[in-house]
Formats: sequence, structure tokens, C-alpha cells
Amino acid sequence: MARPVVHNDSLRRALLDVTAGLVDRSGPARLTLRDVAAAARTSTTAVYSLFGGKAQLLTAVVEDGFRSFGDSQHAAAGGGLQGLGDAYRAWALQHPALYRLMFGGALAAYVDCQPDPDAAMDAMQPLKDAVASAQSAGTLREAPVDLVAAAIWGQVHGLVSLELAQVGPPGADWAGVYVQALEAVGRGWAA
Repeated sequence: MARPVVHNDSLRRALLDVTAGLVDRSGPARLTLRDVAAAARTSTTAVYSLFGGKAQLLTAVVEDGFRSFGDSQHAAAGGGLQGLGDAYRAWALQHPALYRLMFGGALAAYVDCQPDPDAAMDAMQPLKDAVASAQSAGTLREAPVDLVAAAIWGQVHGLVSLELAQVGPPGADWAGVYVQALEAVGRGWAA
């Protein structure tokens, strides 16, 4: 009697994690489903069964990354802009391959990877809410919420991206730089 094939959430999670790491190391063009399956100790049949193909697998990886990132942002929302900024960096440092994959933009050049834009927007909603709340409290300068949120996000994102790429002075105290940058962003938008 044949053994039933088990394609469960645990295997799905493993495939997502392995794929992010492989793309980070070798790039999306060199990724093969055979390599993904081997790294996850499963078969390509399992990959096809769970995701459908390479494009769908990469799309799932990016969407899963935005969900995880969004969860960390929602969990940090009570800490206001400072808490969100701290959570942003912490999540990126814990998930560097996924962070680069989500924000690197290289996937579209190699495969039809079309993540749901709502996944990214949901992840950024806590920042927009914190901006609106600070403006209502009179502690943040009045300007369109989307504009302020995008400006803050860009500054935080840029610094975290530099840290992950290790582009900067040798031996840089990235944690210290980040604290100073968050304080400067706060002062720059203060009412």
C-alpha cells in the first residue's frame, strides 16, 4: 500500500523559508524548484502541489514576508512611531533574506512574481495610523498622512537597507546610528 503524501503547513513553511534564503544567496534567476525541494528535503512534486510553480512560490514568499512584517508592525503599534521604527529594524535584522527579497525589486525581472499589493499596504497601515494619531495629538506637523508616512518609511528603510548591506564606515555602530536617525526623524516632523 502506498504511503500518503503529506504536504502540510510545516512543509509549506519550510519551502517558504528555504526559498527566501536561496534567492538571497544566488538570486532569483538561478533558483530552481529542484534546489528548493532538495534544501527542504522534499520533492518537486510537493512544491508544485503546494504552490503551482516558481512564480507562485516566489509570490507566496513575498506575500508571507509582508504578512510577517505586518504582524510585527501591528504588534508594535502601541509604541507609536518610535515603537514602529524599532520593530521595523528588529524584523529586518531577524529576516534579512526576506527583507531583501521583499524590497529588492529583482524578482520581476526574472519571473512573473505579482504579490498582492494589499499585503504591503496592510503592513504599512500601523505607520499611517501612528502618523494620524500623532497629528491629532498635535505632536506631529500637519501634512497629508500618506506623504508623512512615506517620508518616514523611506528614511527608516534606507538606513536599515544600508545596515543589512554593510555599506558605511567600518565598525559602524548601526544600533546607535539608528537611534539617532529615529530621533532626527521625530524632530524633523515635530509640530
